[in-house]
Amino acid sequence: MKGQLIIVSAPAGTGKTTLVHMLKNEFPDKVTQSISCTTRKPRQGEIDGKDYVFLKEEAFEERVKRGEFLEHAIVFGDHYGTLKEMVKNQQEAGKDVILVIDTQGALALKKKVKALYIFIAPPSMEVLEERLKNRKTESPDTLKKRLKWAQYEMDQAKHYDYTIVNDDLSVAYEALKSIVIAEKHREGGNHDA
Repeated sequence: MKGQLIIVSAPAGTGKTTLVHMLKNEFPDKVTQSISCTTRKPRQGEIDGKDYVFLKEEAFEERVKRGEFLEHAIVFGDHYGTLKEMVKNQQEAGKDVILVIDTQGALALKKKVKALYIFIAPPSMEVLEERLKNRKTESPDTLKKRLKWAQYEMDQAKHYDYTIVNDDLSVAYEALKSIVIAEKHREGGNHDA
């Protein structure tokens, strides 16, 4: 049985990466995450080919020209994209493939691909601001941009199949897991890409 395509979006600092890792760890034979390509510089601890495929801008644009991306977008001046072939191969192997992408990419994809769309929301913008400050990875200017973008992304949640508020990580995880399992059993719930 072909795996389903699951799109997860959330503002930075909402816990989407942690939630997706929890799901992959619990179901390593059934769930995988598509690794996005990006032109941004690696953050401390990020590994090329594991966290992202880091590309020079010219190499990224070549792949765009060849039509290799399922979706691609520019976020904060850097290019991000999901390779079609990578997703297709994993789905055909029977794995559910999670794409962690911003709302811009997700909404463009929604017009082209049938998938399960899940939005992870913070309990409030104040909590999100606090989480981003605690990460200590953002300059004050970048923090301001991220919060403005986060508000825009929150407004896009209405276009998703589900919204999970990550107020308590274990509760949010149980909601995510339940949705993914339920969708596998829904009539026509096999979201072929």
